[in-house]
Amino acid sequence: MKKIFILKASKAKTSKDFSLNDLPGDGGRMDIVARCVNSAFFLSHDLRKDTEFIVVLEGGPDPPVTLRFVGSKLKYLSPDERCTGGLIKKALEKVTAKETESTPGIFVSKKSFLEVINELEGELVYLHENGEDIQNVDFDSDKICFVLGDHLGLSQDDESLLKTAKRVSISPMVLHADHCIIIVHNVFDRKNL
Repeated sequence: MKKIFILKASKAKTSKDFSLNDLPGDGGRMDIVARCVNSAFFLSHDLRKDTEFIVVLEGGPDPPVTLRFVGSKLKYLSPDERCTGGLIKKALEKVTAKETESTPGIFVSKKSFLEVINELEGELVYLHENGEDIQNVDFDSDKICFVLGDHLGLSQDDESLLKTAKRVSISPMVLHADHCIIIVHNVFDRKNL
């Protein structure tokens, strides 16, 4: 089963002009993005090949910018935020309207959150604390797209794009986005999906 995680990063910078020493401040909470990348892919001594991670960066100076990480093609990724931040900086040097591969397995484009949602293929799932418990949900596809917000969540306009999505909860508590990704992986690992 292929899992795709989509994060809307409301404040994350859309240029390479941020310090790797200050991903939370100077990067516009780029630390959240880096943690989500690591949670999406890293196993002990391996990467999840069946996973993609898509992030729509909506901070200044020129939003939106979308980064797509493909587990089966990723190279040069290490499990520390600075390394991930460095690969993001490289990707932000190559932003064009057409999706471009910046380094192996990392693709960059000017797609908006709306375009990303409209282009998704597979079952659309909105991770939300008020959704149906993931343990009770039957998934109907071999490709599942999980949408989640950053520390600011999704706006009402963003949520309106997800009207047809299953609303699924992994906890009654509001969790960090990177923790949500790990919990989803754990649920599917235990079901051997």
